[in-house]
Amino acid sequence: MKRIYYVPGLISALLIPVLFWYYINPYIDNTKYNIVDIGIPAKLREDKSNDLYSFESVRNWDYKKIKVDPSKAKENSRFYVSEIKALQKRNQKDSGIEFILNNNNTYGDFVSLLNDMAIAKQETYALDLEKTGHLFATVNYIDPKAEKSKEMDCLLCNDVIDNFYEPTFSDKIYDFISWQYHKKNFENVSKLPKGAYYIIFGFLLFLNISMLSIKERFQIQRLRLL
Repeated sequence: MKRIYYVPGLISALLIPVLFWYYINPYIDNTKYNIVDIGIPAKLREDKSNDLYSFESVRNWDYKKIKVDPSKAKENSRFYVSEIKALQKRNQKDSGIEFILNNNNTYGDFVSLLNDMAIAKQETYALDLEKTGHLFATVNYIDPKAEKSKEMDCLLCNDVIDNFYEPTFSDKIYDFISWQYHKKNFENVSKLPKGAYYIIFGFLLFLNISMLSIKERFQIQRLRLL
């Protein structure tokens, strides 16, 4: 039995993956990103109209001042966490902790303090970039009496009621044949990088050659049978 080698298919199977890797490689970003979660209050306007959203509204609170020694924040992490937890436990109105930073402190000191906030589960803290450059941990005051009465009066406050609709098979078929479904796909195609169009064009070209080859072979076989 004579072997038949499908040349267009072999070319497409070998060439298209190479083209895909060549054109997509510049868009692969191997950079590892780290996120720093920090709240920066709004800058105070001259007319002080946004005083409530700036740090000025809490600047004059009763803050316990803690100086952060340069390059020592990580070593003193346990102490800082204990101070933050003590602040939460005191639950004193209009109070907080002011972590004093200066130009000698490192980025590692700052990140270590943010980690301490996360370890202590401190919900409210902010960096005062406008004047001092210090990191402030503010108390999230909770009125014990109000909290108890709220728990008794509102038994369904934390419940969420929602209606869930599961689409049927006919709904899925309708979505597939609808113009909106394909319109979204065409919009996504327009956002592809330039190299992707070469890959698509190459695929369609080899597909066309393959279809013509198959048609030609069927015609040859038909003639032989006749």
